[in-house]
Amino acid sequence: MQERVRALNQATINPKASFVLYWSQMNRRVDSNHALVHAVNRANELGLPVLYYEALTCTYPGANDRLHTFILEGVPEQARRLRQLGIGYCFYLRRRLSDPNDVLYRLAGDAACVVSDDYPTYIAAKHNASVPQRLGVRYEVVDSSCIVPMSRLEKREYAAYTIRPKIRRLLPGYLKPCPAVEVAHEWTLPVPAFHTEVTASLVPSLVAACEIDHSVRPSISFTGGRLAAEKALDGFLERNLRRYARDRNEPSAHATSGLSPYLHFGQISSLEVALAAQRHASEHDLIADEFLEELIVRRELSFNYARHVESLASLENLPTWARQTLLQHADDRRDPSYSYEQFEQAQTHDALWNACQKEMLLRGKIHGYYRMYWGKKIIEWSSTCQAALETMVHIHDRYALDGRDPNTYTGILWCFGLHDRPWQTRPIFGSIRYMSYEGMKRKTSVDGYLREIALLELTGQDPLRIA
Repeated sequence: MQERVRALNQATINPKASFVLYWSQMNRRVDSNHALVHAVNRANELGLPVLYYEALTCTYPGANDRLHTFILEGVPEQARRLRQLGIGYCFYLRRRLSDPNDVLYRLAGDAACVVSDDYPTYIAAKHNASVPQRLGVRYEVVDSSCIVPMSRLEKREYAAYTIRPKIRRLLPGYLKPCPAVEVAHEWTLPVPAFHTEVTASLVPSLVAACEIDHSVRPSISFTGGRLAAEKALDGFLERNLRRYARDRNEPSAHATSGLSPYLHFGQISSLEVALAAQRHASEHDLIADEFLEELIVRRELSFNYARHVESLASLENLPTWARQTLLQHADDRRDPSYSYEQFEQAQTHDALWNACQKEMLLRGKIHGYYRMYWGKKIIEWSSTCQAALETMVHIHDRYALDGRDPNTYTGILWCFGLHDRPWQTRPIFGSIRYMSYEGMKRKTSVDGYLREIALLELTGQDPLRIA
């Protein structure tokens, strides 16, 4: 466990504290959460209970109904499981800019120490860089996002083939269940005054009361929360794992797991998914290697990238060959060339690209294979590579349930050559990998996908909804 833990300040334990505070920023779950286990162990050593603090503010970048709804839908089950374990729970919904923005600091004033999530992107990374020095108590973060702790890979890896042998060598020591939470001192203190009670029926009204972007509606395909995550995993194992290797790149076959939103928001862990896939494959004489390659090697390559670069969404992080070839073709003619607004509203000449963008608008997620095509075409139809990058990042930040994630940034930059190799030279792309509509027609059922997205757009309902 120790290789997962980092102290981010030099403060000591508060000897007059009432509890240990666990601040759940990214791993919004009770099960298979090394950070929560560490907080409980700290509390047991000190003879104290644990308070689990989770917040949702109206001020995070891109705050909207879709993201708010997905997080709030997980709160009732979170509260139930914490009660069962004897852990206190404070969920604070900051609805308006005028509402208090110092709840963490108030709670930390009564805490022996603060434990949080070690996460290399988005708000958690910013908080972990600024908050610890403003507290008067010890602040520790724990990596519960990766199976092999990020600390075990001490330098940036440049491709799957370089990280794969290292992951495989270390994996046996970490591919085992997270220790159980064993609370020695149950929470008996009053519920903090900042707590917001959340039930399933209250979610719409709570979202409506928040000072956020109400133009981005909730996903028609994904319900947030631990129960939905568990249902998605069970459905994948029962229906799709056996055909994953064959059909994963066929969007209309729906052979992938659909777990990326739940992994991003920490409502399920990659560790428990990997163990469940291994177990199911063994029990049913299946091979899960291709799925585990994506879940472990490719995902942890993304976290390694995010941990070791300063500016995640920067073309400067591309390999030298990719930067050079894009620079050499920077003045190549783009025809057509679309604005951000045209991309956002799915107003291009390409029916497949438009359908991919509509899937993002409706579902909050694009199938991984078509998302590659989606990104490549944005490069081809943007005035500059920088404009293309900004378009992809902004669309993900606003609409994607699996955006703002290490996988988001590496997936976007892969379109520009990150973690890839040179290919045949052509206009605009240089030696960056190219993808074409004709290629998609040869390899996938484009017509089937177009019909599916058209039906989603017409009805506003998804028969595959995870609820």
